[in-house]
Amino acid sequence: MSAVVGQGRAVLQMEADALLRLRRTLGSSFVKAVGMLEACQGRVVITGMGKPGFIAQKISATLASLGVPSLWLHPAEAAHGDLGRVTAQDVVVALSQSGETEELVHLVALVKRMGASIVVMTGNSHSRMTRHADVVLDVGVRTEAGPGGLVPTASTTAMLALGDALAIALAQARGFRKEDFARLHPGGNLGRRLLMTVKDLMRTGAAVAVATPASNVKQVLLAITQARAGSAMILDRRRRLLGIFTDGDLRRHLEEDPQLLLRPARQVMTQHPKSIGPELLAVEALKLLKNHRIDEMPVVDKQGKLVGLLDVQDLLKAGLV
Repeated sequence: MSAVVGQGRAVLQMEADALLRLRRTLGSSFVKAVGMLEACQGRVVITGMGKPGFIAQKISATLASLGVPSLWLHPAEAAHGDLGRVTAQDVVVALSQSGETEELVHLVALVKRMGASIVVMTGNSHSRMTRHADVVLDVGVRTEAGPGGLVPTASTTAMLALGDALAIALAQARGFRKEDFARLHPGGNLGRRLLMTVKDLMRTGAAVAVATPASNVKQVLLAITQARAGSAMILDRRRRLLGIFTDGDLRRHLEEDPQLLLRPARQVMTQHPKSIGPELLAVEALKLLKNHRIDEMPVVDKQGKLVGLLDVQDLLKAGLV
């Protein structure tokens, strides 16, 4: 087992060394490449053959997730019609460790004639591919981690890391924010946190207990029980919010008045309760609940009419707490 662990560590060390070398050599070419991508008026087309082709797909996906229009182009398919995906406004990023991959050498020559800008990511800065490049990014490694140094390992790791560096540097140059990321990832946790509104989560209809100011406390409690809620909203005839009756109100008044159940709601409700609008972001509503140390809050429209109720339990179920 120790021999297996030792071999694993050796592979990781070789790949770590490749990344450290890449870090030391990063310079003006990287800056130029980021500037070229930032100025791109079309799409960023990523291409590669074999193992670098899989890395190219990942880089393209990362760029897209950061709001950069991008597509992956198979170099062999490009020669059979898919070259039509590329325009003169695009930037083509071609990945090849040797820089001599025939399909890519042919492709970058064609792309150059079309007028698109070319970034070549390679371990051979004197290869045929680099002759057509506007920018060359060196991802050369001393050795691959596989048997005989033949299997693409350290080189593809370097390409992947450099692709991530390009994507993140580009995102920062474009002022990309976490809100932008959320809009592109609405199904993820961050998307839910930043895009979900009170309207998406609030309770409505029979799930909200309502009563009139003239309703007695017994009737109010019955409405709360039927709605399976923790409070009742006291409304006027136009459904404008006048007050709220909570478990806390019940406990406070019950100690003072044994006839509490017969008293009208207007005498025991909490007047002018805190409320929120339906378009408020759910994360902002959560902050209000925490700041005021309450578990639920009525939701009203611009006219002050009740439209729903937001409970902290609803935020919990949505994964916001």
